[in-house]
Amino acid sequence: MEEAIHPPFMKTDSRRQNILDRIVEARRESVAHRKRVLPEVPLKMAVEKAAPPRDFAGALTRDGVNVIAELKKASPSRGVIRENYVPAALAAGLERAGAAALSVLTEEEFFFGSLTDLKEAKKVVQIPILRKDFIIDPWQVWEARAAGADAFLLIVAILTDGALRELLDLGRSLGMEPLVEVHSGEELDRAIAAGARIIGVNNRDLRTFEVRVETSLGLIDAIPDECIAVSESGLRTHDDLERLRRAGFDAFLIGEHLMKDADPAVLLRALTGVV
Repeated sequence: MEEAIHPPFMKTDSRRQNILDRIVEARRESVAHRKRVLPEVPLKMAVEKAAPPRDFAGALTRDGVNVIAELKKASPSRGVIRENYVPAALAAGLERAGAAALSVLTEEEFFFGSLTDLKEAKKVVQIPILRKDFIIDPWQVWEARAAGADAFLLIVAILTDGALRELLDLGRSLGMEPLVEVHSGEELDRAIAAGARIIGVNNRDLRTFEVRVETSLGLIDAIPDECIAVSESGLRTHDDLERLRRAGFDAFLIGEHLMKDADPAVLLRALTGVV
């Protein structure tokens, strides 16, 4: 029964390949298959028919506490987080509760997500939606735009400098400003050198899934003032967000904490201090 409720690699084996490598390897295989099913030419034709992207960067720089509320059914470290996972209903409720933007997990094997989840959320909200996935190929950026994503995630740890720049440039050519995620000073330097404008500090180490909010506090002074700074993961209270706002962060990505709650919209109001 355990295999039915947990992502497939969650074994108690200290010798297992690290989590991030396993996910990226699976993603490469998935993308290779999907590219055969849907070649780039018809995918680009679908992009031409898509509505213009919404302003993700603008949403993160509003006055107030700007939260990117994440829709996520499962995670490699926790297994299934939310049994009653209905993306459209969750998205609508979180928008009403004041979310600045949404993030939707679309990775299938380890997070049990899909692009269908993103499409369903997009139909019912007016705020921008980020595609949260392991983007390693330009084809995935075209796929994201065709599905209605307004932005997408780039994880510095899984990309070469050349790939990072290529994907940044492609996103901007399609009107999507990526959220570039880092976890260390070295990754932050690479993101800045590549020209990232929205920089997310992930407090969760994707290789071990350990979470330390101090990661954000340790890197904020090195993020250029002209960049939008986002703190991600491990944020649980209004005080957490206010502390990070005072330190210089513009926005916050919160997923698991919201998804575990019986009423994510009520919790989001408490986190942002809205009654």
